[in-house]
Amino acid sequence: MLQSLAGSSCVRLVEQHRSAWCFALLVLGYLLYLVFGAVVFSSVELPYEDLLRQELGKLKQRFLEEHACLSEQQLEQFLVRVLEASNYGVSVLSNASGNWNWDFTSSLFFASTVLSTTGYGHTVPLSDGGKAFCIIYSVIGIPFTLLFLTAVVQRIIVYVTRRPVLYFHIRWGFSKQVVAIIHAIVLGFITVSCFFLIPAAIFSVLEDDWNFLESFYFCFISLSTIGLGDYVPGEGYNQKFRELYKIGITCYLLLGLIAMLVVLETFCELHELKKFRKLFYVKKDKEEDQVNIMEHDQLSFSSISDQAASMKDDQKANEPFVASQSPTSNDSSLNN
Repeated sequence: MLQSLAGSSCVRLVEQHRSAWCFALLVLGYLLYLVFGAVVFSSVELPYEDLLRQELGKLKQRFLEEHACLSEQQLEQFLVRVLEASNYGVSVLSNASGNWNWDFTSSLFFASTVLSTTGYGHTVPLSDGGKAFCIIYSVIGIPFTLLFLTAVVQRIIVYVTRRPVLYFHIRWGFSKQVVAIIHAIVLGFITVSCFFLIPAAIFSVLEDDWNFLESFYFCFISLSTIGLGDYVPGEGYNQKFRELYKIGITCYLLLGLIAMLVVLETFCELHELKKFRKLFYVKKDKEEDQVNIMEHDQLSFSSISDQAASMKDDQKANEPFVASQSPTSNDSSLNN
């Protein structure tokens, strides 16, 4: 009997704090996922880093042996300066000297990556004025971009998601939840095809050093706003129509980001996902709900009474004017 009472009390305790337990499991799962990613990346990439370090060390030693007049300190000073310039998007290679990083089209591409928080990092401001302007520009531009994207997505999703689902639900009598799931899957497949697979094939043709996997990797890293910057299009030697190419990439990033947000919003509106998200949210207290209901009732009652009073006033104003007789005049008339 004691065991049954203890078991029922434990179940009751878990049910009362269900949201807190779910949130704790969510935090634990996220931390474990971070550790899992760190272990996998370390085990996969560390051997390649070691091989690259050994290769660079051998090349440096061979260069010093072939050029005995150059000291190791001088070579390292030169390499440090070259690497600093490379971090700012400036290369000393002869095949890259013809590409300017701050012409209009490149600056437009940089502005789009800043406002979309993609931030490839291949081009950064060099001057103090440029860095200060980048801060001010981002502080104003990023919230402006979020407002712009929210407004665009809100209008697109009405015609792309809600109306088609209601059409099949009302016209054909299908279940709304089933139609919403099928619609979300189809919309996701179309988005992946139009903004990942097809652009990846195009980038693999236009970029000489990219294969299909690298192009698909660039599309995903860009549209997910991760923006690692290891692959940036339009930076190759003698890129044909480079200005037009940069403008096209800028349009692709904006349209792709809008499409990704539309798909995410479509999936978030699914009934099953809404129920799943509620597991981790804090539930409102009953007292707060009652207070909100009372306030709502008071507001509705006061608004109704105000409306009734205003209607009476309107009726009095619309009635024809009738001269009211004073009680003294009535009494005098009766006496007469």
